[in-house]
Amino acid sequence: MTWLANNWGTLVAIGVVALLIAGAIFALIRDKKRGKRACGCNCSCCAMKGACHKS
Repeated sequence: MTWLANNWGTLVAIGVVALLIAGAIFALIRDKKRGKRACGCNCSCCAMKGACHKS
């Protein structure tokens, strides 16, 4: 219990960061399933313009 009392701030910070990372991953997966693109979709300037998005 002493260890928890001495390190509660660090544990809370780690928990918050873990929640933020999990939320970002969840949002990326949800957007991918909905067909949204993560890039800026300025494909005319992109070196991967032929391989990135299938029309």
